[in-house]
Amino acid sequence: MGDVTPTRHRDPSRGLLSRLPAEAPMIGVLTVAAVGLLRVGTANWREGSVLLGGSLLLGAVLRVLLPPDRAGLLAIRSRPVDVLAYTGLGLAVVLLAWTITRGSLTVGPA
Repeated sequence: MGDVTPTRHRDPSRGLLSRLPAEAPMIGVLTVAAVGLLRVGTANWREGSVLLGGSLLLGAVLRVLLPPDRAGLLAIRSRPVDVLAYTGLGLAVVLLAWTITRGSLTVGPA
């Protein structure tokens, strides 16, 4: 019998993805949403709304790409339901922000 040397397999748990906390995807989504809220607060409501919708779309993309154990707080329901909900709400917010033609959000006579 000959010597059998074990082959080295790359351990997937040693990559960059494993070093990030499971909440990192949600932190990224919340960061984009916070920037969107800041834009809304500085009277750039259309850009802010697009960023808020974009944060939901980012959540949908991350939910599709990441395995359930790495999706963290983005994994609320099953993957198809999460992706459908994030995508639907994100597209609705972005489309509404793009189609509203009224100028500002000021209250009272302009």
